[in-house]
Amino acid sequence: MHKVAKYSKRGFTLLEMVMVIAIIVILAAVLAINSGEIYRRAANKSASVTDSVQDVQTGISASENKLANSYHF
Repeated sequence: MHKVAKYSKRGFTLLEMVMVIAIIVILAAVLAINSGEIYRRAANKSASVTDSVQDVQTGISASENKLANSYHF
């Protein structure tokens, strides 16, 4: 017959905790290394979108002016 242990295994071992911490540190390092590139690309995309929005606004204004000048009441 099997003996019942006095205590049951609870929690994590030290090795498991060290492995989890090591993985988190590696992921944080990769993110820190790439963060400059990520911010640079985001700024470029933001400037591009801003230019596109301004182009659309200019086109809408031009269309409104054409329509306003074509109808005389």
